[in-house]
Amino acid sequence: MKVAGFLAGFSFLSKLAMKGVYSAPGDYIYFKSQVPLHKIPIGTKQWRYYDFGPKAVPPLICLPGTAGTADVCYKQIMSLSMKGYRVISVDIPRVWNHHEWIQAFEKFLDAIDVHHIHIYGTSLGGFLAQLFAQHRPRRVRSLILSNTFLDTRSFSAAMPWAPIVSWTPSFLLKRYVLTGIRDGPHEPFIADSVDFVVSQVETLSREDLASRLTLTADAASVGPLLLTDSFITIMDTNDYSAIPQQLKDEVSERYPGARRAQLKTGGDFPFLSRPDEVNLHLQLHLRRVGVEARPDLVPGIPKGGSGGSSSEENEKKDPEDPAKDEDPANDDRGSSDNPLAESQLPHAPESSQSHSLDDQLVSNAIVCHFSNVDMMVSLHLGFLKNQHTVPTETVMRLCAEIFALHLLSFYVGSVYISLNCNRRVGQVV
Repeated sequence: MKVAGFLAGFSFLSKLAMKGVYSAPGDYIYFKSQVPLHKIPIGTKQWRYYDFGPKAVPPLICLPGTAGTADVCYKQIMSLSMKGYRVISVDIPRVWNHHEWIQAFEKFLDAIDVHHIHIYGTSLGGFLAQLFAQHRPRRVRSLILSNTFLDTRSFSAAMPWAPIVSWTPSFLLKRYVLTGIRDGPHEPFIADSVDFVVSQVETLSREDLASRLTLTADAASVGPLLLTDSFITIMDTNDYSAIPQQLKDEVSERYPGARRAQLKTGGDFPFLSRPDEVNLHLQLHLRRVGVEARPDLVPGIPKGGSGGSSSEENEKKDPEDPAKDEDPANDDRGSSDNPLAESQLPHAPESSQSHSLDDQLVSNAIVCHFSNVDMMVSLHLGFLKNQHTVPTETVMRLCAEIFALHLLSFYVGSVYISLNCNRRVGQVV
């Protein structure tokens, strides 16, 4: 079994390598060019995070799974911030037990001057969110849990080598993490989400991976929460995920009064593969628990829709829907070089399936009032609208050109043979 898993991971990596160099999505490149990445040391821990949106709004904090980074929630950052919400997406720092995680996360919140939070946690991030809510109940106002679990027993049993994980080479840790991702035919959006997460795994160091796998295998379980079930939303995918269905069912049984947000498809990373639906459910949850959006604090942009992209260096300008937000008072914490911008660019949604869902909440109007960025906006929107058709046309064109080259080579070869034969016949005659 272990050898089979090892070989499966190798096969998965080999197939990805055969695809060639990974090319980041256009909206992610735009995200990276617009939203600053913060890096701050707190004690011995280095925190890496994005913070985007009006600081007057209680933040939604996104905690990724074992294979995730702060970047994997870039679609949520841009979409929700346009509507007037503040979103903070963080990397799980290098902590080696759950008690250390609780203390480190509390110090992080103190450092960025955030006291009450709402957490969206997926997989390992959902487990850590529940632990923090259990031990620091006054700070957590609500939870959105996606494809997560209540205890680590099954993962501990599957990792008998956990005691030596901190000495395991990086390539073996990456291979082990990637074996949890389903290898097989996927819908295009799901395949794109897998490729993106795999690219993020490649950015993680050996210590990062060892720390996360240790948190997954370290014996711990979630106890009773003071948070009432009505302030919890459970958002699971119905097709498949790395978390066994039995563990997801245990979460549902623990919180019988929680709201259910079932996604028919989405795989392990619905926040990337089904961003419109996920963003809609996040917005509904925030409204239900009393978080008031502040689109009035988003300079120069009206109300907006869904989808999104942003970045880590410059000003903040958002795509996709009508209005995204950015607080002029937003102060950059950490090592980002550029302050948050005062305007955001409208962006086209990534998924065409959920436009009607988002239209239930906000209007479709996209109005841009920018002085020097009109052309940039139109070019960006045009690129995104055609991002799913261009590859197909390119492939067809490439196939036609290859076929034409083959015909040309065949024709040239035939002419050469014919001329050569005629020359020899002439000599004989």
